Amino acid sequence: MEYEALAKERLPKMIYDYYASGAEDQWTLKENRNAFSRILFRPRILVDVSKIDLTTTVLGFKISMPIMIAPTAMQKMAHPDGEYATARAAAGAGTIMTLSSWATSSVEEVASTGPGVRFFQLYVYKDRNIVAQLVKRAEKAGFKAIVLTVDTPRLGRRESDIKNRFVLPQNLTLRNFDGLNLGKLDKTDDSGLASYVAGQVDRSLSWKDVKWLQSITPLPILVKGVLTAEDARIAVQSGVAGIIVSNHGARQLDYVPATITALEEVVQATQRRVPVFLDGGIRRGTDVFKALALGASGVFIGRPVVFSLAVDGEAGVRKTLQMLHDELELTMALSGCRSLAEITRNHVVAPWDPPRVASKL
Repeated sequence: MEYEALAKERLPKMIYDYYASGAEDQWTLKENRNAFSRILFRPRILVDVSKIDLTTTVLGFKISMPIMIAPTAMQKMAHPDGEYATARAAAGAGTIMTLSSWATSSVEEVASTGPGVRFFQLYVYKDRNIVAQLVKRAEKAGFKAIVLTVDTPRLGRRESDIKNRFVLPQNLTLRNFDGLNLGKLDKTDDSGLASYVAGQVDRSLSWKDVKWLQSITPLPILVKGVLTAEDARIAVQSGVAGIIVSNHGARQLDYVPATITALEEVVQATQRRVPVFLDGGIRRGTDVFKALALGASGVFIGRPVVFSLAVDGEAGVRKTLQMLHDELELTMALSGCRSLAEITRNHVVAPWDPPRVASKL
């Protein structure tokens, strides 16, 4: 949390606001955090916790902890090293980075930082040739999965971006689109990003396009932006490799529930046929534990990465990942869990749970 305050001091207002703000009244932005505080622990005692294992497997890739990096756009606005620094920090921590379509470094540039498991987040443009080309470039650059964002047929109303007339700083471009003359955001009386999305992103995107995407790439597809059981069921039927429960960092539709509140509904609807991940509001190891106890296979973090990147580049991101790792390990020890498999629903109590009645002796 302290990185956010430091980032606010360091970054120009337009840039800090772009990273920090949510849609409209920002009710969901606050709720993404507040909902975690209403979930409490039921720790088990006198368990031998001298050895604790945080490792897990995501889509067949072994990672050091169930904490991965969510796609966040335009990281060079935060720090000159941008996505390069984030990629190196993720690889150094032994976890997965998701690169945004709207990164200020290209898939090839990020791949050049060295080894590491990376996913590519995809926005579907009106021109499908552009999409197919981008997916092929990600494949060729060694990215291991496509994260399809499904909650953005239009950009949410982010009022600080409108007031600030948000635009990419002069020296930066959306590197993945440079060769296609789609790398620049034009100055407008509105948010430059909202205008760009209105012009380029396909509002007609539907489930049949998930099938189309599967037909053009062998890479597994995760859908990011699912909040209901109904859509979780369709996602499973559509053959997705996994689901990311996300409200886009509360930047799209305001007054949707916090992702931690929506998580269990989605997990139950999938009947554990695909892994479900949580994105949104994670700031502590305790938050990660709560998500795992409610059925998540792992979590993705967004803002903590950009804020720590802004303050201290690669070292900042590494520190954020290390803190979350250490806090999760401690939470597990104090809850009596030696491995992720030992974290169960009985380790937490949520506001929607029926009251517990002590069993008769």
